[in-house]
Amino acid sequence: MSSYAEVRPEQLTAFSRYRHALWLLTQRDLRVRYSTSFLGYFWSILDPLVMAGIYWFVFTQVFHRGVGHEPYIIFLLSALLPWMWFNGTISDCTRAFLREAKLIRSTRIPRTIWVNRLVLSKGIEFLASIPVLVLFAVFAGARPSGEIVFFPLAIVIQAILTAGVGLIVAPLVVFFRDLERAVKLILRFLFYASPIIYSTQDLPHQLHFWAAFNPLSGIFSLYRAAFFPGNLDWFTVGVSAAMSVAFLGLGLLVFTRTERAVLKEL
Repeated sequence: MSSYAEVRPEQLTAFSRYRHALWLLTQRDLRVRYSTSFLGYFWSILDPLVMAGIYWFVFTQVFHRGVGHEPYIIFLLSALLPWMWFNGTISDCTRAFLREAKLIRSTRIPRTIWVNRLVLSKGIEFLASIPVLVLFAVFAGARPSGEIVFFPLAIVIQAILTAGVGLIVAPLVVFFRDLERAVKLILRFLFYASPIIYSTQDLPHQLHFWAAFNPLSGIFSLYRAAFFPGNLDWFTVGVSAAMSVAFLGLGLLVFTRTERAVLKEL
């Protein structure tokens, strides 16, 4: 008991320092990103809105759509907005160490902060886009369901998954520079392999089981359940949660094993 009481204040102090540094770096990222931008906040939501508008037009006005649910624009946005969080964070993680090499070498704060700051800053942008989803839902006549209470759970699982993947990608790109381009191709493939413009229920029965092992499937299922409760699939959610924790564990392992070599390479 006495040893626990002695160690605990130090742990809290270290955690407080980490949290403070993380928040300062996140604020810096957001300030730099929007300080020279006239539209500022609107740029963070313009890309998913344009993408949603294109897919809505193609699948409702040009072709007969056999996937998704009505209103389709809400169906799209409820997955596109979190996708932009994941995609933006992992894309930036490919340059997380290379862009800040001098600062990383000169500071003694835990290097995981250079990945977690991207997860947090992009996550804040995602949270800032939720009012847009609500506004579209009001105009489209989409009523929230009781499953909206699971929305925070989706955010937590996605943050864990994104941090885990980021901790794998960020150090490996330092050694394999071609991995940056490979990650872009993988993300492009993952966009169409994930239930964004469709749901897992729209897939053939033989593919429905395997789709659950895409960790984004269960996460998007939780988000969409806020407006489409029939889209909630607890099997895919459970698989997503387990895989997200596994990715975080693997990410921490890869990061700790490569940290010294990364510092030498920078």
